[in-house]
Order: sequence, then C-alpha cells, then structure tokens
Amino acid sequence: MSARRTTFSEVMEGELRLAGEERARPMRLELDADLPGVLRPWDDVEGDLTGRVAVPGWADDRAASGRLRVAPLAARRIRYTLDFTAGDGRRLHLDGWKSVSPRRPVRSMTALPATVTDADGAVVGEARLRFHLRRDLAAFLTSFRAPARAGGSAPAGGSARSGDPEQAGDPARGGDPMRSRWRGQAGRLEVWYTTLTDPATGTGVWLHHELVAPHDGGGARAHGWAAVFPPGERPVFARFGPHEWSPRDWSPGDDAAFAAGPVVQTGDRLTGTAGQIGWELRESGGGRPLHTFPRWAWERELLPAAQIVPKPSAAYSGEVRFGDRVLDLAGAPGASARIYGHGNARRWAWLHADLGGGDVCEIVAAVSTRPGLDRLPPLPFVRLRVDGADLPSGDPLLAALRLRADIRLPTWTVRGRVGDRLLHVEVTQRPEETVAVDYADPDGAPAVCRNSERADVRIALARRAGRAWRTEREWRLDGTGHAEVGLR
Repeated sequence: MSARRTTFSEVMEGELRLAGEERARPMRLELDADLPGVLRPWDDVEGDLTGRVAVPGWADDRAASGRLRVAPLAARRIRYTLDFTAGDGRRLHLDGWKSVSPRRPVRSMTALPATVTDADGAVVGEARLRFHLRRDLAAFLTSFRAPARAGGSAPAGGSARSGDPEQAGDPARGGDPMRSRWRGQAGRLEVWYTTLTDPATGTGVWLHHELVAPHDGGGARAHGWAAVFPPGERPVFARFGPHEWSPRDWSPGDDAAFAAGPVVQTGDRLTGTAGQIGWELRESGGGRPLHTFPRWAWERELLPAAQIVPKPSAAYSGEVRFGDRVLDLAGAPGASARIYGHGNARRWAWLHADLGGGDVCEIVAAVSTRPGLDRLPPLPFVRLRVDGADLPSGDPLLAALRLRADIRLPTWTVRGRVGDRLLHVEVTQRPEETVAVDYADPDGAPAVCRNSERADVRIALARRAGRAWRTEREWRLDGTGHAEVGLR
C-alpha cells in the first residue's frame, strides 16, 4: 500500500428503525477510513472503510467493510457504504450519505441518514446517525494522519509530514512555539509579529516578520516591516528585506526565532532596522501561551492556517527610533504572536486587547480562500483570559460556531455566546491612525491589510439574570487596542 494516504477514525451514533418494529434501536458505527493522497475539501476521492456496526440485540459485526466517497464541494456529498453481518447470519448492506449544504455546513456534515438492505435489495431498516462534535471531535482530529508531500523530503532536523507523531520531539512543534515550523515545504507562510503600546505617550508599535515559501518551489524569502503610531499623527511605516532564507539558519543551538539581514528576534531580544525605523527591545514575562485556535490546529496543521500567542502579556523595554525621534520604553505592555499556514485568508479581522492585570482578549475572524469555504461567513476564534481563566473553556472551533463577526471598516464587531455568557466586542480603527499594507501569498495572490495599534475597543460580557442579560464585566480601551482588517 502506498504511503501517500490519508487515514482517520470516526464514530457515529443514532437509531435504526427496523421494518416491522415500532420502536427504534440504538445504533453505533466505529469506522476507520483509508483514502488515497491528500484529503482536500475541493477533491472527489474514494477509499476503503472498515470497522464495527453495533445494534444491541440485532447485530455486532467488528469486521464490516465498504467504501467511503468524500466530495464535499465537488458533489456536495460524503457517501458511506458498508457490508456487515447481522446476528442471525444475514449479509446486509448499509448505504448512506451526508448532503453537504453551504448554508448549514456543520449540521449537514455531521448528520448521516442511511438505508439498510438485505442480499435481495429489500429494505430492512432506516437509520439516522450523527457525528457528535462536542464528544468525538477531539478523538477524530487526533486520529487524523495526512501523507507527506509528494516528492518532498524534510530538511535535516524535521519531517515534512503534518500530524506525524514522530514530531512530538520537534521543538518547533512540541516545544518553543516561537521557533520556526517551516521544514522546506512549498506554499507556506510563517509570521512572527509583536505589538505594544507605550504607556507614557500612547504610541503604538508594530513589528512584523515573515517567511514566504513560494508555491512554485522557488527560494524562500524573509522580509517584513515596522510601523509606529504616534497619537494624533499619521503612522510611520517602513519595510525590510527580502533576504534569502535556508534551513541552515536553524541549527539546533541557534536561539534565533527569526533572522533576516539586520532584523533578529531571539528568545528575549528584538533588534533591527527598516528604512527610517530602528528598534532595540528586551522582552520579559508574557504569561502562558494563548491558543486562539485549537491546540491541535497549531500542533498538527490540519487547518489552512493557525495562530497562537506564545507571549500574550509581555513587557517591552528599550528604544524605538523613527525619523529624528526616539521612543524610550520601560515596561510597555504588548504581545508576541505567531501564524503558520498556506497563506492569508480571503478576509480577516484581528484584535489583541491588553485588559490589564494579565487579562487579554485575542480574536481572529477569517474567511478561507479555499473553494466552497470562501462562501461561508467569517469564523471568529476568540480567546478571553480573565482572572487567569481562559474563555471559552472548551475547543475554540466549537465555540466559534456560536459567534458572528461583521468585518468592515472603520468599525467591526464580534458577538455571540461564550459558554453561558453573552459576548460583544466592538473595534474601531480610526482612518487617520491606520496604515494600509499590501501582502503577497505564497502563490503570488495579493492581499491588503489595514492595521492600527491605536484602536478603540469595547468588550462586554453578560450573564443571564432571569429573563434578561446583565453585564458582568466590561472593558473600554481608548487608543490602546491592536487591530487589523484584511481584504482582497
């Protein structure tokens, strides 16, 4: 069997209504799928399906086998066919499919209606099964194994396979989240960015470091930019690079997270120059990492891209020079964050809000560029750290399904349910204190973001009191929010 296959395990439960019986019986499928190649949403692939069919008192076949067709966008269908044996020895056939709907993607991709027939084709029963997101999603994602990239090999020090358990010892995946994750694959984008606010003057600072590995397999490049946002003035912006990037930059003893020409970021130092902007900063503190996206999305790279904030409550001291001015910093609050994936989203909004006392709010709301997924509304990933506890407490992907984002300028919003609370976030980026920056994805596609480190932010958490909602906590930031909106 070729090593270039995608495998995963899936559990679905529900009920089976047998012909001639008034009451439905509980039914459970425990399935292992084996599909050729890399599983992509826009493909139409078919592979083997094996596992267990269990219906108490009627069937318990642990050697069921069949086929699985996955075509969620090409045919809007995921079809399951299984042959199994009932308790009385009859050979039976299950045929079911998930009809994928862009209007209800989650519901349609978790519900499986199926028909059970005998060897003569007569209908034996009708089943209604469902994949339970809250209970079984983590196990499903943990089981997922994707193949290595065709014709590719990992440079020394890492594997190119996403989700490979052998990567558990890789410091870029299981250790320091600031270290590079790139292992020579084409079509990857990796970002390190730091934002901070000078408490003495209200000036915001944005340092953006980027590694781009083109889709065509050409040489990877490192580049980026810096911006300073003095209150009441137009932002000062400058770029650096591009510089050549190679795996030799990442020897095991090298503590640099990013290095490109004069720009270097190590464990606690950020230094560099970009045009008329220069910086020499020391980074301290930071608190424990904040997983805006699910932890599995960052560690196993199962989504088109993922973000993490390794240092959500850091302090910065040193100086930033812009033009003929010098900004002296002493304990300026800010954060360092990371992105790794296949490129920028179709549309996105981002917020980092330092709420004081170690409390922070991080939001990434995005629309994917993948065909079909680009028709869906923005999916808001929210992490709110309050009094040392992270909200929502469960998987951020499941929580995102209960939130709605309205992405526009100058004001964008996120609202919805976070556990038993109601969340409302409003972010305003004043045009005169916002800078527009053009990007290029690994495939060359352009994008433009509008960033402000002087955003106004209102965050409200409410809890139900009787039939009404009562505000539990509220924060207002005037000119100290870090925010961005990206558009195509």
